[in-house]
Amino acid sequence: MSATPLPEGDWIRGISIKQPWTAAILTGEKTIENRPRPWRPGWVLLHAGQQTDKPALRLPLVARTIRGRELVTGAVVGIARITDCHQDPEGSPPCSPWAHTGAWHLKLADVQALALPIPARGQLGPWRPTEDLVDQVLQQLPDFRP
Repeated sequence: MSATPLPEGDWIRGISIKQPWTAAILTGEKTIENRPRPWRPGWVLLHAGQQTDKPALRLPLVARTIRGRELVTGAVVGIARITDCHQDPEGSPPCSPWAHTGAWHLKLADVQALALPIPARGQLGPWRPTEDLVDQVLQQLPDFRP
């Protein structure tokens, strides 16, 4: 019995997110990521950027969500699927307690944390991971199939 092959080509991107926001996504509680521009649906590697948003650590919603978690930086820490990208209609309530007014909201699903962070460099905007990086991620997620 053979495993289902992975799709060819450009099927996954990387998204770099400051801590503690990355940790909140990995808990499954933060299902919205705020961005200045829209992103297309699909799979993304969750990269914890080099910087930590220190004021965010004092927000009660964040503090409750990430309590006791290590805030790894400069590494791929998980994988997720963007299922939707939208902006809330003007004057309407936010779609989530994590949503910022005026931002594009990436709806994240199927979040899977890696047992071992993989050191990597990210960048602003969607970025293309190397085949080697994707292979290292998939070694930790042997049952994953997009």
